Amino acid sequence: GCNLYFIGMMGSGKSTVGDLVARRMGTYNFLDTDLILERAAGMSIPEVFETEGEEAFRVAEAQVLDSVHAHVRIVVSTGGGLVMRNQNWSKLQTGLVVYLKVDPEVIMKRIEGTDRPLLQTDNPLETLQKLTEERKERYEQADVTVEIEEGMSVEDVADKCVRGLHDFIDDNPPAWKQAKAKAAADGLDWVQ
Repeated sequence: GCNLYFIGMMGSGKSTVGDLVARRMGTYNFLDTDLILERAAGMSIPEVFETEGEEAFRVAEAQVLDSVHAHVRIVVSTGGGLVMRNQNWSKLQTGLVVYLKVDPEVIMKRIEGTDRPLLQTDNPLETLQKLTEERKERYEQADVTVEIEEGMSVEDVADKCVRGLHDFIDDNPPAWKQAKAKAAADGLDWVQ
């Protein structure tokens, strides 16, 4: 099985939806890069940002992705900024990438009262909008984009993810299927 990587802004639902999608897939395990990083560091992500800085956090985040990338049949939720490093993006592309697209205004309602290091600014919504814009080009390169609207349940979002993945796979068959179809079209007898 191919690994699935959930990307998107903080508060978009990557962990909650990714876990549900993994359970629905049965033989897949769910991994959250933020949780793994917190366990390895022995502190919360806000504490890592505060004591080590964002650059150290990004380095640790890349190391966590390196470690989970070796597994198979996993659904991985990633940190929102993980996609911005080319080395990380190339690892994500070895699997199927699902972008959970949520408007910044909806995210702000979801994360109210939480401690998000990058939003410790005078205008958190403006900061979130700016971060979304900076990451948009990379996010939109995902194999599947799931647009999430305010009020959608986790189950509804997971349904949209599964449908989107099915459609993507149907529209992008494996190379051997394409070779078999081409051989048949050329009148060649394909070995059964």
